[in-house]
Amino acid sequence: MRLWSIHPKYLDTKGLVALWREGLLARSVLIRGYGAYYNHPQIIRFKNTENPVLYIDGYLRYVLMESLKRGYNFNSNKINNVDDTNLNKIKVTTEQIYFERDHLLKKLKLRDLEKYYMLNEEKNIELNPLFISVDGPVEHWEKMRY
Repeated sequence: MRLWSIHPKYLDTKGLVALWREGLLARSVLIRGYGAYYNHPQIIRFKNTENPVLYIDGYLRYVLMESLKRGYNFNSNKINNVDDTNLNKIKVTTEQIYFERDHLLKKLKLRDLEKYYMLNEEKNIELNPLFISVDGPVEHWEKMRY
């Protein structure tokens, strides 16, 4: 499971569809409050908010908006329409952003060269608007491959 911190505009078709599906799975887990994925590192960020379901819905709203820009037909009834302007942003570290960027670039190089070049040339990586960048290392839960 990967709930990207970076903006969904950088994802190729396969990545955006997977993000929507995995985000809905995370939402289901957060609603139930238990299950195999309940302590998954990608879900912990949302669990640590004051209202996890509200936050995952806010997150998924941006994925949905990107899908609509591309003419996809994701089912908006699967999430609540959230006004996230009053939500505190979830912090994501600078090194985590670069880690995700590099991880996505590897995927895009194989699947979508246009998206690859767009992201590779990007100087200021945009985040999903639910997140805010803070200085810091890659998250401890990432599987680092050297």
